[in-house]
Amino acid sequence: MGLIFNAVAGELPLVQRVWSASCDAATGFTSAAKASSMIAFAWSDGRLTVHLRGPETMGTSLTCPEGCEFFGVELRLGAYLPLYPPSGLTDLNDALLPTLPGGRILLDNRDWEMPTEQNVDVFLNRLVRAGLLIFDPLVDEIRHGERPRGMSERIAQIRFRRAVGISHRKLVSIEQAQHAAQLLMAGRSIADVVTASGYYDQPQLARAMRWATGHTPGGLRSGISFLAL
Repeated sequence: MGLIFNAVAGELPLVQRVWSASCDAATGFTSAAKASSMIAFAWSDGRLTVHLRGPETMGTSLTCPEGCEFFGVELRLGAYLPLYPPSGLTDLNDALLPTLPGGRILLDNRDWEMPTEQNVDVFLNRLVRAGLLIFDPLVDEIRHGERPRGMSERIAQIRFRRAVGISHRKLVSIEQAQHAAQLLMAGRSIADVVTASGYYDQPQLARAMRWATGHTPGGLRSGISFLAL
């Protein structure tokens, strides 16, 4: 079967979704551009790794090795670990947290119990209480085109980039491309997607799909093995 992926909408305050994946055979896939940061846990060849990952500004071809299992939390936009700013983790430049015997994680010179998919909320709540996972409430204002009162445009953008890892302008282009890719994969015509997604014309849509997903609009419509949106 290859890659098996499951995701559910997040019901936790700082989580957009929780996801899991496994590979019973080596499988190639494309990780599409995305603005969110995440904490991911991977098991491969009996070894556990914990990844802190930032935004992805382009589609990247990856391979899921046979026998690997993963789960992770995709954080709400504006939630991040100050010890590992998202801007330093962009484009698969992951930070790997040290792991200790007994399956524990070393973070901020303290060891933490390794969470499971079922109790990851406990782990996240502990990080919040320790001040290691925070949320900048101004991100939502800036995201929707508002400038926080008493703050210059420059300072607002610096604040946004610090919490998100990319500029507001880049965020808009990624979300626009994600929306278009979802419509194409649902079978909408290319002409309809151009209009619905706000692109000028089909060539602009094609360029956006190439950098955001690594695929053409026609390829997305015809079906691909897996695209991690």
